[in-house]
Amino acid sequence: MASPPLRRLVLLAYGAPALPLAVLLLPTYIFLPAHYAQLGLSLGTISLVLLTARLWDGLTDPLVGALSDRFGGRFGRRRPWIAAGLPLTCLSLWFLLVPGEAAGWLHLLGWSMALYLGWTLMVVPLTAWGAELSGDYHQRTRINGYREAAGVLGTMVALVLPFALGAGAAGQEGAALRLLALFILISLPLLTLAALLLVPDPPWPAAGATAQAATTNPGGWRAILGNGPFRRLLLAYVINGMANGLPAQLFLFFVQHRLGEGERAGLLLLCYFASGLLAVPLWLGLSKIWGKDRVWRAAMLWNIAWFLPVFWLGTGDFLAFLLVCVMTGLTLGADLVLPSAMQADVVDLDTASHGTPRAGLFFALWGLATKLATALAALGLGAAGLFGFTPAGPNDAEALTGLTLLYAGLPILLKLLAIALLWRWPLDQTAQAALRRRIEAPSP
Repeated sequence: MASPPLRRLVLLAYGAPALPLAVLLLPTYIFLPAHYAQLGLSLGTISLVLLTARLWDGLTDPLVGALSDRFGGRFGRRRPWIAAGLPLTCLSLWFLLVPGEAAGWLHLLGWSMALYLGWTLMVVPLTAWGAELSGDYHQRTRINGYREAAGVLGTMVALVLPFALGAGAAGQEGAALRLLALFILISLPLLTLAALLLVPDPPWPAAGATAQAATTNPGGWRAILGNGPFRRLLLAYVINGMANGLPAQLFLFFVQHRLGEGERAGLLLLCYFASGLLAVPLWLGLSKIWGKDRVWRAAMLWNIAWFLPVFWLGTGDFLAFLLVCVMTGLTLGADLVLPSAMQADVVDLDTASHGTPRAGLFFALWGLATKLATALAALGLGAAGLFGFTPAGPNDAEALTGLTLLYAGLPILLKLLAIALLWRWPLDQTAQAALRRRIEAPSP
């Protein structure tokens, strides 16, 4: 029997913490490297520190996931972990985003690791909580939709707020980080409290036992790693994530030093993300006609086509680059929606083959893949320094060429590799429907 639909208030309360958590994600990804470079750290040092912090983050994810599966309290299985992560997140985000003038690499490393631990304590249980609110397939889609919509709105807030208040241009990263830190410190506790008070935290012993067995049983790991489509999809996702992460890490440097348009960087970013959000319905509609894998490959080819003109852009080409931002931004919606939907099909393949639901373990690895792509993309900061590029400038033609190759050239090659990995994808609509019939068939 299908679960009764959850009230809209409950869905809104559940998704609400994702908004400030998304606001937190953007500044650590875009503004933070440039600000610490202004404090005197080299790009190579920043790159190495962020990579180390991300590797630490990857270690804590499965640990927090396993512990929150096995241990809870009188207030539920997920609420205590989210509540524990809240103060650590708030404390560390302030020291990381608003550092003193004397902050060095140890400050960046220590508070990055603390923030990522607090983030994991909140996000991993929050995601698992959504799966436990309902066992109904369509209800879970609706629940996740509210959470992801809140996250998208948070991204837009993080983008618009600094520029609306005059703190988003290149060279003003410190002011932008302080403003966003204040917003998060106010909104995150309030919205998290609403979720803790209004959203039920139902017991789910069967799912907990399954998650424990999948985590501790080596056979479960072997089955997952032996899933060919999963390996292909995960590798393609990491490679495409690197292709998207490199331009994000280098965006402010490219706009300021190659185009000479640092003051209008905010407008370019806003157009990019707005284009991505507006295009989400387009990609959803196209995927219903041609399939998720074909449409995702087409979106990556579209992105490549619009990155090619970047090699010929320079000072005074603002309008041309604005068009590039809008056209490449269209593919953001495809990158947000389609890979995770394909991941669900891969989970169906495992369930139909082995009979044991292991969605939690699959999506834990998916989360680790996301962080790995971010960490590897951060290496682009150090690579720019190898070409002689310096954030303070001035930079000669060789340094700017190297910056452009990392900003546009390497992402093009990476996306071509991701497309090749997804060629002849086996889990189309017909194959997935057959898997669902096997899964839902009554036991003999």
